[in-house]
Amino acid sequence: MKLSASGQFTTYYAPFEHINENAKVVLCGITPGIQQAVIAIRAAQAAIEKGLSQDEVLAIAKQTASFAGSMRKNLVAMLDHVGLHRYLGIQSTSALFGERADLVHYTSALRNPVLSNGKNYSGGANMARIDYLWQSASSGLKTEIDVLPNDAVFVPLGPSVDSVFERMVAERVLERSRVLIGLPHPSGANAERIAYFCERKDRAALSNKTNPDSLDQRRALIIKCIRQLDRSSARA
Repeated sequence: MKLSASGQFTTYYAPFEHINENAKVVLCGITPGIQQAVIAIRAAQAAIEKGLSQDEVLAIAKQTASFAGSMRKNLVAMLDHVGLHRYLGIQSTSALFGERADLVHYTSALRNPVLSNGKNYSGGANMARIDYLWQSASSGLKTEIDVLPNDAVFVPLGPSVDSVFERMVAERVLERSRVLIGLPHPSGANAERIAYFCERKDRAALSNKTNPDSLDQRRALIIKCIRQLDRSSARA
């Protein structure tokens, strides 16, 4: 179902509105792709056929489709590498997609699927500078932030989503200490950046497309932020 459109962008509905109001960490992608939307719709249909409640249907649809496929493996590798699992008190962030899903809220800067010229929007344009995208992102995220715990930690995925959270921090919607800015997007297209970020690939073996200095700085900053969260949690 088409919700809205502006220029090259069109937004469609998919069942991604569930919010885990008790989450300790919020994983925020760009926008659900067509494949994720199909997975969510099928999961919702299966849950409806089982006679589950609306809340249960929406929760299952979102958990099943969120960061599905290779993205999930890449995301877990990066989050474990910077130590987020230790902050959450779990052995691996892979548990966030299974037995410890109670700790996580999955979301996207653009909650519903957005297509750009009929194709999945991959964040090529700066969301914070395009009015249609910014209005959609900021209104949706603010709605979620209002009902999430005050100490929830936000993990934007990729530069385009970083730009949205940087603007929200600048507008004092969120505290900078609660946002782990700088993680590469977990897409398979980012395989080399992810491998270097996780220190599985040597600097000398990188192609010209990867900036190791930037990745080193971002990794160090995220690790520092998580350590500060650990200290704050210990004092509480």
